[in-house]
Amino acid sequence: MLKPEKQNLNVQKWVAAVSVGLLAVKFIAYYSTGSVAILTDALESIVNVVAGFIGLYSLYVAAKPSDWDHPYGHGKAEFLSAAIEGTLIGSAGAVILYKAVMQLIYPAEIRRIDYGIWLVAATAVVNYFVGFFCLQIGKKNNSLALQASGKHLQSDTYSTLGIVAGLVLLLVTGYKWIDSTVAIIFGLVIVVTGYKIVRKSIAGIMDEADVHLLTKMITVINANRRENWIDLHNLRVIKYGSVLHVDCHLTVPWYMNIHEAHIEIDILAELIRSDFGESLELFVHSDGCLTFSCRICDKENCKRRQHNFEQQVPWTLENISSNKMHQLKAQA
Repeated sequence: MLKPEKQNLNVQKWVAAVSVGLLAVKFIAYYSTGSVAILTDALESIVNVVAGFIGLYSLYVAAKPSDWDHPYGHGKAEFLSAAIEGTLIGSAGAVILYKAVMQLIYPAEIRRIDYGIWLVAATAVVNYFVGFFCLQIGKKNNSLALQASGKHLQSDTYSTLGIVAGLVLLLVTGYKWIDSTVAIIFGLVIVVTGYKIVRKSIAGIMDEADVHLLTKMITVINANRRENWIDLHNLRVIKYGSVLHVDCHLTVPWYMNIHEAHIEIDILAELIRSDFGESLELFVHSDGCLTFSCRICDKENCKRRQHNFEQQVPWTLENISSNKMHQLKAQA
């Protein structure tokens, strides 16, 4: 079975190859019709090709194992790739808007619209299925580069279908301004898509907390909480491409020996790995419980208990990131 990094790389190779073929088809459609709406699609496909090869290179780099000068691996290359791709998408949208406005002011001859409709409609179908597959693998392997490529291909599909609808309306009515209007609408959509991809990539580069991921992880841990896991705090998750680095402090009974505490850590690691993939690095600092921990510890038959159990503190997104051990407010 392929490692996630290698699987990501293979998928991106197909994305790059398909993008080249679709680019050729769309430019044939543009030169056959002279439609600025079809040019919109063709220009975005240029971005698809460039972004596809940038994504391919970034995934090649990200698939490299960690080394002495990159101890956390090379996964950050994916965020840079997504940032470049988002910038290219936004730039293509700006060019499309300019071309569409100029076409609206100075209308040009449009011909063989029916032929152009069939060509770009075919590319939309191919784009959708490639984008869907790319997005599914990207989510499965936590690859931002593949998710960016998948979203880009699917947004290209929706814009292409919108362009096809506009061209059909143009074919029926004969109003040339429809061509430019459709291009303007989808040019704006492309600019917004580019902004969202850049925003997400910057969040990854800056190690911004992934609230959705943290919430899911906390839910899984709470649902499988063991009696020896008295407390969990200082939880942090950093993404390096498809690899998750998880840091936390786990409080266990103070009288456990090192081997017993390590078993609890291994169980925690396996729990997280089973839900979030094999590409996981877990760094756990084990704490021994303190006297005040008795009030939140429901461990049965504890011979070292100093206080009665009162209530368990549920781990939440708000309190689990604290660097202090939890205790009841009355004891704070």
